[in-house]
Amino acid sequence: MVSAGINFGGPRLTGVVPAEELQELKRERNAVILAHNYQVPELQDVADFVGDSLGLSYQAAKTDADVILFCGVHFMAETAKIINPTKRVILPDLDAGCSLSESCPPERLAQFLKKNADKNYYVIAYINCSAGVKALADVICTSGNADKIVRAAPADRNILFVPDQNLGAWVMERTGRKMDLWQGTCYIHVEFTARSINRIREQYPAAPVVAHPECTYAVRMLADEVCSTEKMVTFCKESPARQIIVVTEAGLLHRLRKEIPDKTFIPGPTDNCFCGECRFMKMNTLEKAYDALLNMEPQITLPEPLRKRAELPIRRMLELSR
Repeated sequence: MVSAGINFGGPRLTGVVPAEELQELKRERNAVILAHNYQVPELQDVADFVGDSLGLSYQAAKTDADVILFCGVHFMAETAKIINPTKRVILPDLDAGCSLSESCPPERLAQFLKKNADKNYYVIAYINCSAGVKALADVICTSGNADKIVRAAPADRNILFVPDQNLGAWVMERTGRKMDLWQGTCYIHVEFTARSINRIREQYPAAPVVAHPECTYAVRMLADEVCSTEKMVTFCKESPARQIIVVTEAGLLHRLRKEIPDKTFIPGPTDNCFCGECRFMKMNTLEKAYDALLNMEPQITLPEPLRKRAELPIRRMLELSR
């Protein structure tokens, strides 16, 4: 691999970025690199922390770095900025969005709440949403702590769970708490079907299936375990099985194979032979991460009144999750 050479004052001269250059630039900028489990292997390998939304929220909340390079999608970088207003938060590709977040525009949610004001909703927002939606919520949750957050909700309030209907339905099954569900989904997780899971189980009859709660009810019913990506890692480490079928975005398999090299991880298939890779998550690359840190942009900025309103439900989540 040809080194581009360190050049803090201008653009790179080649399109090749060794990981060592990014690490040196990180030290120069006093930055921390956070990467979601669904990021490309190259970014996971250079990150200071790799995890799910809850784990990365904790890391973003306690970092003493001046700069947060968030290798994830837009709402994740926004979350880091919300709880770190004095730090510079940059995202390798500003267009790295989220179909689930886009399913719940804040304007539509505000109109819905106004129209249904008589229901006195307690709004629980899955972290996969925009800062505007977070600002309208009473509390945030992740797939890793949704049970706990819902159980802690006031008993005398109706709950509106936004934006993922599959995660919301799964939490209702587990807690017995009735909720009204926003009709949003993750375009990746709904690609997995009962037919595709049954097909892969026929090929690997001894392999347990671990699935993400954003999957449909039919897929969750076929799974041996349903949990967040971080808890998937724990499940795979503790399971005596030598082969495990993993039904979530394919990026997690890199971390699993790296941390548990003595086991075989089989990606969950879809009816359409879909690769299970989120096009938004995969928009970030090592080269884009280097350029973002070099130029200190694209930077996440939020109007302060919006940021302050969005911070309260996030802080409430972090307190309830301890």
